[in-house]
Amino acid sequence: MTNQTHMRREIDEIPSAVANFLDKSAPVITAAAAALRDRDPSLVATVARGSSDHASTYLKYAIELTLGLPVASIGPSIASIYNKQLRLDRAVAIAISQSGKSPDIVGMAQSAKRGGATTIAITNTATSPLAESADFTIDLHAGVEKSVAATKTFASSIVAGLALLAEWSGDADLSRAVHALPESLAAAVACDWSELIGALDGHNALYVLGRGPGWAIANEAALKFKETCGVQAESYSSAEVMHGPVSIVTPGYPVLALAARDAAEPSVAEMAHKLAGQGALAFLTSDLAGPATRLPFAATGHPITDPLALIVSFYGFVEALARHRGLNPDEPRLLKKVTETV
Repeated sequence: MTNQTHMRREIDEIPSAVANFLDKSAPVITAAAAALRDRDPSLVATVARGSSDHASTYLKYAIELTLGLPVASIGPSIASIYNKQLRLDRAVAIAISQSGKSPDIVGMAQSAKRGGATTIAITNTATSPLAESADFTIDLHAGVEKSVAATKTFASSIVAGLALLAEWSGDADLSRAVHALPESLAAAVACDWSELIGALDGHNALYVLGRGPGWAIANEAALKFKETCGVQAESYSSAEVMHGPVSIVTPGYPVLALAARDAAEPSVAEMAHKLAGQGALAFLTSDLAGPATRLPFAATGHPITDPLALIVSFYGFVEALARHRGLNPDEPRLLKKVTETV
């Protein structure tokens, strides 16, 4: 393809970036997992912003569903603005930042360590301030990401967390699913959602629905609609949308329902079909029948990894949607690659 955007190239690189990570990360994953088993934490805290925070939300559900440990997101401003020291003994703090440079993320990670937490950095910059602040640094090995909109680093961040979780928990099925992700994500890259591009002509607002880890993916999809296309997309749990937001879903209002092959699939599909039956322009990643339009998906064979494939398919679609609308997804308005908040 001529004049290929950085974003499109980096989406295509996701399967190989994940394979490269899995090939190179085994020593630190093994060491960090051994430390966590020895520490036996009673709480997991996450520290992140933007796409990295959506990766953290995904890992929250994965950890709670796999280990039964509660996971809480700590606002970086607790340390950077409010200068409050939290008591985090018996906790593990996972900080995710592609650049590892944002002062508030670094500051909160340092504060968590002072508070007694075992700290783990997931970053694409192994020599960053965040990496230097952590007990363990999991390098994504994703290579340079030139597009402002994170794609391969987002997917790799989730894979890093899932690889750590599989080793920590000793879950052999999850480990096999994680190591099969390069093949699964290659199938996801090939999924064609072009039908959705023309369907959104004339629309500049929509809902993105999900549930569980799929809700984390819905959050990321909504952000990418905003970043690359200037579309006012809002993400909701398929359960939460009925608590008020549904009132603005008038006939023809677009809804993208991201259903994974997990326990939440029936509820997400039911909501998509319900809204379609009420006149919404609803699209759904599920084979569960109803009036919503089916979008193709690549199943991974495991409920914890399955939602990740959906965002990879979505990325290809939203990059094409941006170009369809005459926009350059590599250079979103008012944004830059490294965001250094305080």
